[in-house]
Amino acid sequence: MNAQNQAPQNTIAQSDDAPLTPAISEWPDVDNLYERFAELVKQPMRTIRRDAMSKVLNYFEERCQTSKRLAEEAKAVIPGGVQHNLSFNYPFPLAMKQAQGAHLTDVDGNRYIDFLQAGGPTLLGSNPPALRDKVNEVLEECGPVTGLLHESEAKLAELVCQSMPGVDMVRLLGSGTEAVMGAVRLARAYTQRKWIIKIGGAYHGWSDQLVYGMRLPSTGRMEAIGIPRGATAHTQECLPNDLGALRRKLQLNRLRGGTAAVMLEPLGPESGTRPVHPNYNREVRKLCDEFGALLIFDEVVTGFRLGPGGAQAYFNVKPDITVLGKCLAGGYPMAGAIGGRRDVMMMLVGGIGTTSKRAFVGGTLSANPLSCVAGYHALLEAQRLDAAGKAGRAGDRLRRGLEEIIKRRNLPYVVYNMGSIVHLQTSGVLLLDTSNLYKLWRVKDEARQRKHMMEEMGAAYSAHGLITLAGSRIYTSLADTDEVIDDALNRFDDVFDLV
Repeated sequence: MNAQNQAPQNTIAQSDDAPLTPAISEWPDVDNLYERFAELVKQPMRTIRRDAMSKVLNYFEERCQTSKRLAEEAKAVIPGGVQHNLSFNYPFPLAMKQAQGAHLTDVDGNRYIDFLQAGGPTLLGSNPPALRDKVNEVLEECGPVTGLLHESEAKLAELVCQSMPGVDMVRLLGSGTEAVMGAVRLARAYTQRKWIIKIGGAYHGWSDQLVYGMRLPSTGRMEAIGIPRGATAHTQECLPNDLGALRRKLQLNRLRGGTAAVMLEPLGPESGTRPVHPNYNREVRKLCDEFGALLIFDEVVTGFRLGPGGAQAYFNVKPDITVLGKCLAGGYPMAGAIGGRRDVMMMLVGGIGTTSKRAFVGGTLSANPLSCVAGYHALLEAQRLDAAGKAGRAGDRLRRGLEEIIKRRNLPYVVYNMGSIVHLQTSGVLLLDTSNLYKLWRVKDEARQRKHMMEEMGAAYSAHGLITLAGSRIYTSLADTDEVIDDALNRFDDVFDLV
C-alpha cells in the first residue's frame, strides 16, 4: 500500500463499560477504486433482465397494494407524492408501519432488512427501547418544546464538546441544511471574506449558496433552478483529491479579498461516493492555514458513525467549524448543530438586542427537550455499546460477502466500505466524468439512463426484502448481527442472479 493510501492513526477513547474499537478497520485503496470506477462506466450497463424486472414489478403490484394506494392519494396533496428524496422508491414509495432494530415492516406486512437507517442517523438501529424510554419521560414531564432553556441541551452540548476534538462550543439548530447555512454565515462574519470553496459532488443540503456542483462535480449551477445567480456568485468547487486546483483557487481568491472557508465531507463527496485519499483532509488543513481560510467539516453523516469523535478524530485533523445534522439526535427530529473553535463560535452569541458583533442564526424549535434528550442518550448508548465499532464490523462483513458474490458472478460492480458506510456501485451514475464541459450534455443523457438502472436495482433489492439508500448506499447499524448480514447476502445474491 502506498503512502497516500495508508489509513490514519485512530486513537479511540475508552468508555466506562468497554473499550471502543475503530469504526473503520481498513481504508480502501483509493487509486484502485477510481480505476474500477472508470472501468464500470466504460462498460455497457449490466441491468436486471427484462423478464426478471417484470417479476420484480409484479411484487409491488401484488404485495404492496396499500402502499400503492397511499402513494396515489399522497400525490394529490404532496408534490410528487413524497416529502423527501429518501422516501422515493421505484415504481412507487413504500409506506412503513414499523421500524425496529435491523428491520422495517410496511403497511402490507412485508418485512425488510433496513440498510437505509433513516439516511444514517440510527446507529443503534431503529427505535431502540432504551432511547424511546428516555424520550417518553421528557414528553410526559414537559412536552417536546418549551421555548426556554432545558438541562438536556447543555448536557448534549457538553458531551459533543468532550467527544469531538475540533469542537469547543456548540450551537444547536434544526437540521443539517440549517447548520450549513449558519456555518457559511459564521465563516464569512469571522473572516470578513466572501468566497466559499466546496468539493465538487458533495452534498451540503439545499440552501441557495450550496446547491452548486452538487452530486456531480464540475456541474456548477446545473441543479440551481429557482436560485438567483447572485446567491452562488461566491461559491466555487474543486474536484476531490485535486490539491493543486484548490491551491490555485485559494491564490486567486487572495487577490480578490480572500477565502472565508473550504467546506468538505471528510470521507469524500456524497459520504465517500468519490472517496478521498486518507491524507487529503490533512493537506487541506495545511492549505487553509496557509491562506487564512477556515476549514469546515460537514459531519452530518460521519459524526458519531465514525465514533464519538467523528471523522476529525479518525483523521486527526481539527476543523475550525463542524456541521452536524440528523446524526445528533439518534434519528429523532429537529437535529442539527454548528460546533467549532471558541473564538469563532462566540460570534453566534444570542439574545435580543445584543450589541455584540454577531452572525445572526436562530430557530424557535432548535435545542428542544425532545431532540436534546434523544441526542444525549443516543450518544451515551453508542459509546457504552461500542455501536460505531460493531456497526463497522457489520459493514466489513457485508462488503466481503458482496465482493465474493460480484467476483463469482463476474459482474463489473464495485463495492467498498468505510466502516458502517457501504457503497455498492452498479450503475455508476454518480461516477461519470463531468470534467469536460463540452461533453456535459452527453453526460446528462447517460446519467438519466444510469439513474433509471439504479432505480431498478433499488426496486429489485426491495422486492427481495432489502431497503437501501437509492440502491447504491448501505448503512449498517449496531442491530446488524452476523445472522442479519448473512441473510442480506443471500438476498443480494438472488438479486444479482437476475442480471
